[in-house]
Amino acid sequence: MSWTPPGPPQLPPQPVPPPMPVAFSGSRNEFFRLVARGAGLELVTLGFYRFWLTTDIRRHLWSNTLIDGDGPEYTGRGKELMIGFLVALAILMPIYLGYFLIGIEAEHLKAFASLPLVAFFYLFGQFAIYRARRYRLTRTVWRGVRFWMSGSGWIYALKASLWGLLVVITLGLALPWREAALERYKMRHSYYGDLQGSFEGRGWDFFKRGWWLWPLMPFALVTVFGPFAYAAFKAIEWRWWLSGIRFGEVRLESTMRRSALIGLYWKVIGWAMLLGTLFSAYLALCIFLAASINGSSIADFFRTEAFARSIPLMVLPGIGYLALALAMNVVMRVYLMRDLWVRVLSSTIVHNIEAAANVTARGELANALGEGFADGLDVAGF
Repeated sequence: MSWTPPGPPQLPPQPVPPPMPVAFSGSRNEFFRLVARGAGLELVTLGFYRFWLTTDIRRHLWSNTLIDGDGPEYTGRGKELMIGFLVALAILMPIYLGYFLIGIEAEHLKAFASLPLVAFFYLFGQFAIYRARRYRLTRTVWRGVRFWMSGSGWIYALKASLWGLLVVITLGLALPWREAALERYKMRHSYYGDLQGSFEGRGWDFFKRGWWLWPLMPFALVTVFGPFAYAAFKAIEWRWWLSGIRFGEVRLESTMRRSALIGLYWKVIGWAMLLGTLFSAYLALCIFLAASINGSSIADFFRTEAFARSIPLMVLPGIGYLALALAMNVVMRVYLMRDLWVRVLSSTIVHNIEAAANVTARGELANALGEGFADGLDVAGF
């Protein structure tokens, strides 16, 4: 006979928590009012309100994205974005001027002296993209812990430029491997507190899911099938990218269908056609009004130089064009920012969320200069 000394009772194995779907609680009407009011303020402030509008949009999207019942907080400020843009503009303006003057001289000499500057701007644009992402991460807080990012923007820019050259040489076939390599670098330097990120997506997996788009794309770009092909490509890219993201043991999974985004792009095209038609009718009305003020028929109005000196014909079309641009901004922000965000989230599942329960806060705030460079170079990504 054997005797086992008494000890603490053994607890049964704890059940593995089920995967956690991501939810979105924001109101579409509220977002529409936000961007419509912002478009009006952009008009009044000659575009400078966009820094505060960008901040408000991010706060709305971040705070209404619920992960395990809690939404992240966006702590960025519009003033930071404006200062970053102005500082970046002060740096970029001499470069723009030098590029313009050298470009004129290069054309005069029938040379290719401007190509190094084009390469520099591409390199600088990739640096701006990396720094802008770093800024957004350091302004994102979930459950009291900040995301942050390390790494070098210039190393990333060099990698992106070399991969970009390979994509051009291979006529786009190297694009999946480029995206995988760059995302691995970004995620390897991304953190949630002391929880390090990683990216497990492979270029081959991306290529297998969308290989049929590569031979189809040249044909689709010049036909009505372009929006279908592009929307399918973006859906494949979103699913592949999300399914490869890791933070420690926490991992994401996406179930997005290839057809999930097609309707959004077609709605934007439909609104663009409608707004374009209204703008054309508005221009015709402006011409008729200007001819009436001049006291001549439309045919006579254009035969003379009166149309070139007509003040209403100079002012009214400009007002209509601004209204068209602002309306298109509202449409694109509603469909290709808010609605796309919701569709991406509705297909996203988080595994092992409990691994993020005990993390230590780390990292420092990054300045908004990267966002300013991205804005100044017109490469700002959402």
